[in-house]
Amino acid sequence: MSIPATTLTNSLLLFALCAGVVWFSGARLAYLADALADRYKLAKSLVGLLLLSLATSLPEVATTLSAAVNQAQNLVLNNLFGGIALQTAILGVADFWARGSITNYPRKANHALEATLLVLLLSITLIITVIGEPVALFHIGPGSALIALCYAGAIWLLRRYDGSSDWVPVDLPDPEPRPFLAVKGNGDTSNHSLILQTTIACLAILIFGLLLVVLAERIALQSGLGTSFIGVTLLAGATSLPELTTSITAARIGAYTMAISNIFGSNLIMLVLVFPADIVYRDGPILQGTSQTVSLALAFGIAVTAIYLVGLIVRRKPRIGVLGLDSVLVIITFVASLVAYYYVR
Repeated sequence: MSIPATTLTNSLLLFALCAGVVWFSGARLAYLADALADRYKLAKSLVGLLLLSLATSLPEVATTLSAAVNQAQNLVLNNLFGGIALQTAILGVADFWARGSITNYPRKANHALEATLLVLLLSITLIITVIGEPVALFHIGPGSALIALCYAGAIWLLRRYDGSSDWVPVDLPDPEPRPFLAVKGNGDTSNHSLILQTTIACLAILIFGLLLVVLAERIALQSGLGTSFIGVTLLAGATSLPELTTSITAARIGAYTMAISNIFGSNLIMLVLVFPADIVYRDGPILQGTSQTVSLALAFGIAVTAIYLVGLIVRRKPRIGVLGLDSVLVIITFVASLVAYYYVR
């Protein structure tokens, strides 16, 4: 996707305009997903894991494959892995709209299982990048194929575990409070209209999300900042904007479990995208000879996910202002990651 040449100021203005469209579309998508979950009697966590996470990851999918076709290894990996800590920090931002810590609300072990499997996949990916994939078959490394298999196994396990009730927390907050009313009219809307609006919102996120990516790359060149640093900050932030708006909106309408599954599901998708990227990347295994920034991004992804895993298990947590302690620690860790990325850029 290409746009006419612009100055740095115009690039920033267009970036803000596209961000506004993505923000509105993502917010609307959260309302629609919530309505569809109620209409079809689906678990909010399942809708967040499969529908929202896939829809909000559309810019990452397109950007990753486009960059891989252009043989831009650093851009692919830094965008994918740099977005994991960023998207997890989005839950910390969403905590501002939760009544108490957002990790206090899940009633099943699904979310703790999501976080555990995410830590496992992140660890496997980090090990593969350190080893460097010395063996390849038709320029595709076995590591990316292993990640794809693990992802498929994780989704199967999460779907199978969705109806289980062998782990039940006690002393829970009131179920699914709705401090912020959703947009009126969804209750009278037909199923066909809901699905059509959802499709339109997804297309808007894809198109304007891709424009955000193009503009982020242009701003990076015009500002003179390094590719690796931009990949894990501005570019990752641009492609993570749909997750930000949908998660905040889900928290505002009280769909906390959907917000959590949206983030963890999106992070799992970020990892599995390595496999299709490896297929179209022709210069050898894409996880071979990675930069220090990639390893840092994976390590910080493990750290922030582990913090929320503890928060999901430890139900009674102190709060700092309106945020749970786990959200505060995640936000601090994310800020520390930015400093680390800048240091090793």
